[in-house]
Amino acid sequence: MVKSLFVLFLVFAFAFGDVFEDTEENLLSQKIESLVGASTYAKKHNFINVIFDPQSSFYKNDKVDSIKVVKTLKENGLLALFFQTPQELKLHFKTSGAPLFFVKIMSDTLRNIGYYRYVTTSSSLDASAFTWNIALTTEYATDPLILQNELKKSGAFISDITRESLSEWTYTINMSHAYLNVTHLKDAEEVALRHSLYAHWLDCSSIDTLSIKSTRRNYWHPYIAFYDASLHLLKVIKKETKHARFTVKIPLEAKYIKISDMYTLKNIKDALVLTPKGIR
Repeated sequence: MVKSLFVLFLVFAFAFGDVFEDTEENLLSQKIESLVGASTYAKKHNFINVIFDPQSSFYKNDKVDSIKVVKTLKENGLLALFFQTPQELKLHFKTSGAPLFFVKIMSDTLRNIGYYRYVTTSSSLDASAFTWNIALTTEYATDPLILQNELKKSGAFISDITRESLSEWTYTINMSHAYLNVTHLKDAEEVALRHSLYAHWLDCSSIDTLSIKSTRRNYWHPYIAFYDASLHLLKVIKKETKHARFTVKIPLEAKYIKISDMYTLKNIKDALVLTPKGIR
């Protein structure tokens, strides 16, 4: 009886072992094929088997390590990113993080890698994820490695990549430890905000009050907004008249502050000089 049970155990072990290996191989193969396309995968199948050996090294936490797969494909000339002519590129970004915070992180990231002229085509929120879809006309698809390196500066990272076609990609972004990659204001450490086309964002979580001095050439009409860690708006201060100096107390739950002009950023020709005070 014992011998029979032992034999039965070995049969199950080998059988399920093969299933597990096949499943692991299929997941990796499916990911590679989706990234390079069916035609390239079929032509380069033998070479792909060589560069992805051992297959187990391309998994992380029982999931395919998409970034490592992309890096290996790119290093071996198998990742096609350039179009023959400029065309519409569709990008889908998914996360389980706070939507407003996510869009801000992604907007900053895209701008930092040179994407300025894109349009939001749609967005959706359900119980499991938020998806932000954008489109732009370009000569090449986004390089996943460049996108990953820029996201790292905000504590976010790509957890999965799916290529629907050469001109349509879906990125799943992990935001569990994300933050805005902005200057952290500290007590008595003066900061000068230079002229910019965009509003200034800063981390104000460590200070009690903030004094802002505008230089003589500016026509600054204060617009100051405070946000919590998820970018929920806490308070807005608007002034219709020109100010040379302005002091604000930081709300207790505020993590970030946005400083702009009520009418146009063209009013701020020179620097705004910030003097943080107090510790909290």
